[in-house]
Amino acid sequence: MSYTVLLVDDDPSLLPTMEILLTELTDFTVLTAINGREGLERVMLDRPDCVVIDVRMPELNGYQFVRVLRGDPDTADIPLIILSALVQDKDKWIGLAAGVDRYLTKPVEAMELISAIEIAVRRGEEERLQQLAALESEETFGVTDQ
Repeated sequence: MSYTVLLVDDDPSLLPTMEILLTELTDFTVLTAINGREGLERVMLDRPDCVVIDVRMPELNGYQFVRVLRGDPDTADIPLIILSALVQDKDKWIGLAAGVDRYLTKPVEAMELISAIEIAVRRGEEERLQQLAALESEETFGVTDQ
């Protein structure tokens, strides 16, 4: 299925590589942005089907980016995936608690990213809310994943 995917990452070598991989391996339309501010502008202008976001970026980090989109009724239902070099459980929890559909770590296999995008696009809002409720339960009882 053809989706429009926005990649938001400030790494000048990774962004074009991911764009080429997704374009060659799928029928996705791939858009890019080099920081969180530019990413928000692209979301508002292009309304992608899914956004893949880095965490550490200038002007607006990935967690802030997610909170802005989830806080706006016009963008709250856009599937979001964090792709980050931050690998600690707390980083994953922060991303999931902010409202992302998936938290992937770099380096990521191309097919894992493609699968995550396809699954995120098919997820419903109810599933997203169930994921957040499960995270809140884990925090309440001190249970951590992995």
